Amino acid sequence: MNKNKNYLNNYENVFEEVKYTTNSIIRLKILAALYQKPQNMKELTKTTKLKYSSISNILHGLELNNLIYHESNKYHLTNALKIQIQTVLEIKEVINLLNDFFNILDGHIVDIIPEQSVAELYLLGKANLLESNDVDAYKIYNYIENTIKEAEKIQCILPFYHVNFNKKFNTLVKKRKHVEIIVSEEIHDIYEKESKIKYISSFKGKNNFLLIVTDKTMILGLFKENGFFDQNRILTSKNKDSLKWANNLFKNFKNKKIK
Repeated sequence: MNKNKNYLNNYENVFEEVKYTTNSIIRLKILAALYQKPQNMKELTKTTKLKYSSISNILHGLELNNLIYHESNKYHLTNALKIQIQTVLEIKEVINLLNDFFNILDGHIVDIIPEQSVAELYLLGKANLLESNDVDAYKIYNYIENTIKEAEKIQCILPFYHVNFNKKFNTLVKKRKHVEIIVSEEIHDIYEKESKIKYISSFKGKNNFLLIVTDKTMILGLFKENGFFDQNRILTSKNKDSLKWANNLFKNFKNKKIK
């Protein structure tokens, strides 16, 4: 959580300067253009579709406030302003993420997730909330089974035993795919008996979380506060940042939890 706390502290420190840079639509257009790349007046006029005189006035004010500088006939954002903009963008990503995924975070057990992974939640910004409905009550489990089936390699944290999941794992093992699972110690013996997986370890407790990460897809499922797994909603993504988060979570949990 330290990274997110630092964002909030940084935001307070730069608030007055940020307020200046963001309280004008014209100024924001120019800053957005320069954030992408340094540009000259002609390029800015074309990019922003603003009048030359308007751009000139805004640039003059930004220079006076030491937020941009002129070099090689192009205007550049100062490093300080780049950091301010990036800080605000990342704070916004975290806030949007928590708002978007409120249904899966609220009323669910999340404090068992390692702190390192909580601090990197912003990497899940492009993940999707997949929910079952009355028409397809098994939508979540079917999605998980298909994800396992299509995997070239797979790593999982499994708090419960599921026959069909295990069948898919065994099929992958027969195809010489890499399969590694960390399971609740309460079901460790079942997997040892029924599974052909070579890499199996265990963790203490049962109301943990479900994590599946393959070469293409990540899935995160949580338990409700009443102790039951929420089989009606999961987070999933094929985005590289989300996959990075899931792989880091597996590694963090493995280092902390396995026997």
